[in-house]
Amino acid sequence: MTTVVLAHAFPLDERMWEPQLAALSGRDAATPNLYDLGGSSMDGWAQRLLEDLDGDLAVVGASMGGYLALALARQAPERVRALLLAGARPDADSQERRAGRAGTIELIQREGSEGLWENQRDKLLADDASLEVVERVEEMTLAREPSELVRAVEAIRDRPDNTEVLRAIPVVFAVGEGDLFFPPGEAARFAGLSEPARLAVFPRSRHLPNLEQPDEFNRLLTDFLQAYC
Repeated sequence: MTTVVLAHAFPLDERMWEPQLAALSGRDAATPNLYDLGGSSMDGWAQRLLEDLDGDLAVVGASMGGYLALALARQAPERVRALLLAGARPDADSQERRAGRAGTIELIQREGSEGLWENQRDKLLADDASLEVVERVEEMTLAREPSELVRAVEAIRDRPDNTEVLRAIPVVFAVGEGDLFFPPGEAARFAGLSEPARLAVFPRSRHLPNLEQPDEFNRLLTDFLQAYC
């Protein structure tokens, strides 16, 4: 049986997938906490998961979790059947983005998870996100230790270019209509590199469509699971 791996976004944790649990009923699923994998290397995290999990994998990754999904597919293409990437771009950080990561690390070291939340809230969620969703994301962010957050940013910053993975494996891209990190136009360009490829754009969402539009995301997830698991 194929294991469905759900890899969470930064600065959230595995609890972000709670709205998807019903869609995973009866399936073998893993929702790892990426901060617990140790170190600050996306490839190291991927290697650790490949050692911990058996058999074939279908990987659903949000943002940082999508970068991990791509690393898994690059390291073990014979085991990864397909990817569903939510708000995750396959290319490496540009110099401009790397500079932005340095600023984020400085912010975390200076102001902790509270400062990061204040900086990220409007980038992660649409302006009309429900209070329940805002509070859920805030709770997960504030639960993180600064050292965990810094290691995660370093892993994101230093990841290699995984664009070639798109040419070797089925990929579904899921992006919010208002995503500031990976706009739909950029996602469409990358989706064109994968065969078969699919791009789903979620209105009224920014960077976390599985939380902002859970019913719509679950329909996409169900289609993905039926196709590849």
